Amino acid sequence: MKSRKLKNITRERRKARNRAKIIGSGSKPRLSVFRSNKYLYAQLIDDLNQKTLLSSSTRNLSKKGNKAEQARILGEQLATKAKEIGISEAVLNKGSYAYHGRVQALTEGARAKGLKI
Repeated sequence: MKSRKLKNITRERRKARNRAKIIGSGSKPRLSVFRSNKYLYAQLIDDLNQKTLLSSSTRNLSKKGNKAEQARILGEQLATKAKEIGISEAVLNKGSYAYHGRVQALTEGARAKGLKI
């Protein structure tokens, strides 16, 4: 039980440390990533006005594949939607997750479609 509690505390500290350095604005919003066991969720957030500008998840995807492929498609889809509303850059907020696997695939997919991160 102690190790689980310590693991959660460590994760929360890492998340807070990452989040303290990142602020999104209307022109350069924060790309927030949440990863569950089944799905991946991404949001573009304007912290100055406290609004979510755009959100998307792998739950809405019609194409199937492994989770990394779905994450890459999600990143591409998010970048396309962002360009439609006039957003060309974003700041990545990966939370407590390592820049690896699905988080990396999502970011690379967004970069491939022209979103500068």
